[in-house]
Amino acid sequence: MFRRLLALALCALLAPPLSAGDVGDGVRLEILDGGRTERGTYLGAIRLTLPEGWKTYWRAPGDAGIPPQFDWRGSRNIGAMAFTWPAPRVFDQNGLRSVGYERQMVLPVEITPENSERPVRLKGRMDFGYCKDVCVPGTLPFDHVLDAGAGRNPAIAAALAQRPYSASEAGVRAAVCRITPTEGGMRIEAHIEMPSAGGTEYAVIEPGGRSLWVSEAATTRQGGTLIASSEIRHDGGGAFALDRSAIRITVLGDSHAVDIRGCRPG
Repeated sequence: MFRRLLALALCALLAPPLSAGDVGDGVRLEILDGGRTERGTYLGAIRLTLPEGWKTYWRAPGDAGIPPQFDWRGSRNIGAMAFTWPAPRVFDQNGLRSVGYERQMVLPVEITPENSERPVRLKGRMDFGYCKDVCVPGTLPFDHVLDAGAGRNPAIAAALAQRPYSASEAGVRAAVCRITPTEGGMRIEAHIEMPSAGGTEYAVIEPGGRSLWVSEAATTRQGGTLIASSEIRHDGGGAFALDRSAIRITVLGDSHAVDIRGCRPG
């Protein structure tokens, strides 16, 4: 936990938050249109483009990263939103690992309108981090009325194609989570029976609660079983419970990524 706090503190010391008009040259935020789906939902995407050599972060960015966050206040006619995160990459950053995207992030979002007869407006801001030699926190606004008549967008299609495989698609046979109490938290050890995702595999465990902190997972393989273990603590230092059905484990390999939702006791 100290390493994560140190990384964030260094970011704050090295550069103050940048806002619209201050963000460095070549940093752009766009809302992409993908039109209406057969279900009557809107398909769009948030595209963040960075200068050459810079990277930004995934939803679970690792000890050295800053997760993107969105403020949707100002948006209109939004009933529900569903994001599809493309498989990220693992980076080494000053001895720490981070998880994210190099040069560009395209985050598809499917929106169910409250009223199908009215337009959907996305208005708000994105807080994010981007790094090269130093990490810079930034903020950019967006305001866009989605085009219901837009056709297929190649950038959105490419991002959707880069999503991790589901557990069934990747041939996951079982996912078992062993949870034991520790001083001030819990230790989770996931045993995942699955074929290799290629090369050196890296697992990210998300415990399913915003107030829960999780350490970088130690990941090893024993034959057909991938073993990932992390320490979980409450941000406030208090007691907490874990819902195994809400635990999400993403395995990142050289060939593909795998998104595993939930695990059973074992």
